[in-house]
Amino acid sequence: MDFPVPSKIEAVLLILVAIGWIFQLWFLLRRVRPFAFYKEPINQPSFGEPVSIIICAKNEAENLRNFLPSILEQEYSEFEVVVVNDASEDDSDMVLAQLKAQYPQLYYTTIPKDRKFSHGKKLALTLGVKAARFEYLLMTDADCQPAGKQWLSSMAQGFAGSGKEIVLGFGAYQKRKGFVNKLIRYDAFFTAIQYFGFALSGKPYMGVGRNLAYTKKLFTENNGLKRHAHILSGDDDLFIQQVASKKNCSVVTSHNSHTVSLPSCSFKHWKHQKSRHLTTSKLYKPAIKIELALEPLSRQLFLFSSVFLIFFNTFAFIAICLYLIRLIILLMYWARTAAILNQGRIYWAVMYMDCLHPWLLLMAKVGTLNRRNNKQWK
Repeated sequence: MDFPVPSKIEAVLLILVAIGWIFQLWFLLRRVRPFAFYKEPINQPSFGEPVSIIICAKNEAENLRNFLPSILEQEYSEFEVVVVNDASEDDSDMVLAQLKAQYPQLYYTTIPKDRKFSHGKKLALTLGVKAARFEYLLMTDADCQPAGKQWLSSMAQGFAGSGKEIVLGFGAYQKRKGFVNKLIRYDAFFTAIQYFGFALSGKPYMGVGRNLAYTKKLFTENNGLKRHAHILSGDDDLFIQQVASKKNCSVVTSHNSHTVSLPSCSFKHWKHQKSRHLTTSKLYKPAIKIELALEPLSRQLFLFSSVFLIFFNTFAFIAICLYLIRLIILLMYWARTAAILNQGRIYWAVMYMDCLHPWLLLMAKVGTLNRRNNKQWK
């Protein structure tokens, strides 16, 4: 029986498929698997030290009115909530004053608007840290709502481990109808898979400001956000990149520990937000940058090379087998992580986001090239 002789193009495509598949399999097993099979420690002593919750708010009167009470009503022995009202032009001061009358554990300060001096969120966060009375700090945003009254105690429990100074939590988005909402929720889900997976495999590199905790000592001893004060974003990921290690960082994934934020209403708004967040990636450590870049690159290389190889038909069986092996592992891991993060059936979106998501991120990344290096955080 005569076998067809592959052309040079088919041989090259087979090599590209193999290279992409090998890196994809390595990434899934090395970075995603630790999170997909993660179980939180159950034998640690209960953590009950006082905690300061810090919220930076700019023109967030409505969100403060709607969501701040659920933070102030957390079931925890001793805590305070520090709100930094950053030059707001709405009724934020009035809302905070009204809430202060009801909740004595609320403390707030206002940064007056200065037309000659512009600043970003990092100044507000730094002032919030300085104003905090307690050593343990928990950060969230004004448009975030805790999953329940055990949010604070669940996140604080991450400090219970020996030498833990950083706690990474998950910030979800409200589920609504439409493709944009599915994109926003999938993007947050995928980002969480990456930063939780990296942390659990010994390479913590970021957290999200919607749900992040660390010690005041860690912040002050590392000069806070001074090293990257000139960058628009980075109050969460660049700071964690700077101070996190395998030993001092813990993750908390229980459903009680989550926050839920209001999602963007349009693709344009999401792209604008994402492009602002992506401005920090250039300052990541080289090894992290390379790995984070190779993952979507190898994914696209594998997917498109497989399609062309199937079209040529010579190595179609090999390409289909490799595709199915990866897809089965991918769906299994995504389903497990979606259950951990209480994200329902969002993992099924991988069937089309697997190919589409990197291109949407690329569109946002291109947007960073046109952004001015200003310090406006909203």
